[in-house]
Amino acid sequence: MQSSRPDRIRQLLADLVGFNTVSDRSNLPLIAHIESYLAAFGIKGERLVDETGQKASLWVTIGPDDPPGLVLSGHTDVVPVVGQDWSHDPFKLIERDGKLYGRGTTDMKGFVAVCLAMVPEMLEAKLTTPIHLAISYDEEIGCVGVRPMLREIAKKKVRPLGAFIGEPTQMQVIIGHKGKHGVRATFHGLARHSSIAPDGVNAIEYAAELITEIRHRAEKLAAVQSSDSLYDVPHSTLLTSIVHGGAALNIVPDTCTVEFECRGIGITESREVTDAIVAWARAELEPAMKARSADCGIEFEEILDYPALDTAADAAIVTLAKSLAGRNDHAKVAFGTEASLFTSMADIPSVVIGPGSIAQAHTPDEFVEMAELEKCAEFVERLIAHCAKG
Repeated sequence: MQSSRPDRIRQLLADLVGFNTVSDRSNLPLIAHIESYLAAFGIKGERLVDETGQKASLWVTIGPDDPPGLVLSGHTDVVPVVGQDWSHDPFKLIERDGKLYGRGTTDMKGFVAVCLAMVPEMLEAKLTTPIHLAISYDEEIGCVGVRPMLREIAKKKVRPLGAFIGEPTQMQVIIGHKGKHGVRATFHGLARHSSIAPDGVNAIEYAAELITEIRHRAEKLAAVQSSDSLYDVPHSTLLTSIVHGGAALNIVPDTCTVEFECRGIGITESREVTDAIVAWARAELEPAMKARSADCGIEFEEILDYPALDTAADAAIVTLAKSLAGRNDHAKVAFGTEASLFTSMADIPSVVIGPGSIAQAHTPDEFVEMAELEKCAEFVERLIAHCAKG
């Protein structure tokens, strides 16, 4: 006898959670497990391996190849558990009081498990519009793995009609999120004994001037309130998040590293803001450093970059998502997703909708409620019916 849908979801989620796919590890065992599961239904995906040979994404088509289809997208990587106080093994699924505990249950293996659990229904339905599964890697460290996959999708003769990115939204339709650009600035000064400090170039002090400028610019951004009330923080944000520098109290520091980010409401605003800061530092700080020593200066390195998402509230993909979710509201969120890359890289209209709450993501004893997974399964069930009608 075929197991019930909730039991299928539980088993698949237990399987997925059991793979430690923290971003510094390979996800190939998990991908191979998914491929084996799909092969049992006669389905073969398209594996895209990264240059290291240790990571892969998977593109799966269920239904006819020719018509444009709809995408269900999720990532396989999870954030680390080091330093977190878990009450049980984070890579073993535990169920208590209707909640399923384990790393990635909410973010976002729960969504992937639901999509895989619904494969038998997809096959039974004789789809006229295909459903694609887009399973990526390294989303947590900058939406890395989805980019090669999107470049391949963009080359295809037929582009998908739209995509549903299953990050945790408690099944609310999310039509927008902020973009993010992260930068690392490394200041190279000139070390001297602190008793002759004026002969050195203090990397930390120049870094402090950059940090102060970032704070001033953050205040200016906060003063410009967006008319978009859908955001809980209705303006772009800018901050310094990490600083490292100095070796000893009696040494003029010759190195200081500063990491800062902007989360912008405008599609490309985050990069524009950080680019302006880099230009300011090049013009205002670096010449003074080099005037003391030609070997001094600042190196800037991009850490992370993705654009904002701003799908029109009346777009077809939004209307469809609301119909499938059985609700008529929508919202925007501050956290980023792969949805904006589906739009910017492959011109695929996208929304974010998935089971669980972002409040549980990245936390110790992360969990997703079984009721949320069942709501997600109902969403996919309606999507299957929609794709069977054509």
